[in-house]
Amino acid sequence: MQKVSATEFARNLRKVLDRIGETGEEYVVERGKRPVVKLSPVPEGRTAKEVMADLYRVLPDQAGDEWLEDARRGQSCLDDEVRDPWAS
Repeated sequence: MQKVSATEFARNLRKVLDRIGETGEEYVVERGKRPVVKLSPVPEGRTAKEVMADLYRVLPDQAGDEWLEDARRGQSCLDDEVRDPWAS
């Protein structure tokens, strides 16, 4: 992580942003030697399938079973009838 003063950042905005975009490096902008803001690249767009795949890798093994059990329990509470939400 690179540190840059607020003055240097203002003078070199384009260079800093280009570097973040090219290298993925993070920057901390400091004012008076105190960190003010952290700049990092925006993660690339990902599909829901990719996000769920990542989630699957980090969840404990029993999480899937618990989710399925909760979903089945919740489904039994639902009505099959569709109601008009604007009807009084």
